[in-house]
Amino acid sequence: MFKATPNPPHSDDVSPYDPLDPKKLNEAADRALDHYLNPLKSAIPPRKPSTIYLIAPDIDTETLLVNACESLASASVMASDFAGFLEGPQRNTMLALQQIIMLGELAVNRALDNVVPQA
Repeated sequence: MFKATPNPPHSDDVSPYDPLDPKKLNEAADRALDHYLNPLKSAIPPRKPSTIYLIAPDIDTETLLVNACESLASASVMASDFAGFLEGPQRNTMLALQQIIMLGELAVNRALDNVVPQA
């Protein structure tokens, strides 16, 4: 009887990875498990903030609060002026933003009142 396809070649039962060292397999499994289950905190580099806009670390709290208050006051005026050019829901949204800015300004002013003035 004639067979249309040839017999598959006889393969060796020997793997190129034999003999497998159980100690190395155990170490590889431990590394894989540690990688996924116990990531090292030190492996993640600490975040380095951008220094493009930097507030000097020796600036006192009073100066920072005064600057924040002035910035919020300016933002409040700009939002109010911009709301004058808008109509309908957009105007209401801008006036709501202006009110939130104003509330932030009031909070900073109250914090500034609680700060002991510097000599």
